Amino acid sequence: MARMVQCVKLNKEAEGLEYLPYPGELGQKVYENVSKEGWQQWVTHQTMLLNEYRLSPIDPKARKFLEEEMDKFFFGEGSEIPKEFVDPDDK
Repeated sequence: MARMVQCVKLNKEAEGLEYLPYPGELGQKVYENVSKEGWQQWVTHQTMLLNEYRLSPIDPKARKFLEEEMDKFFFGEGSEIPKEFVDPDDK
């Protein structure tokens, strides 16, 4: 039977993640409060941030920025889309 969580992103009960998606306290908080579907939304958003801001995931400043954005995405006011971003689906 799948582990269920009350997903903070979807505002409903949904299937939880199978493992900690990120190390440390933030990873534990995400594991306990975010569903698989909610996590997938973050992965898509994170990819857009990496591409639009041309971030390198091995750069410590970029990792810190992404961690802060992840916290805002799930538990804060939300992570904003860069002003320059053009959704390819809107073309």
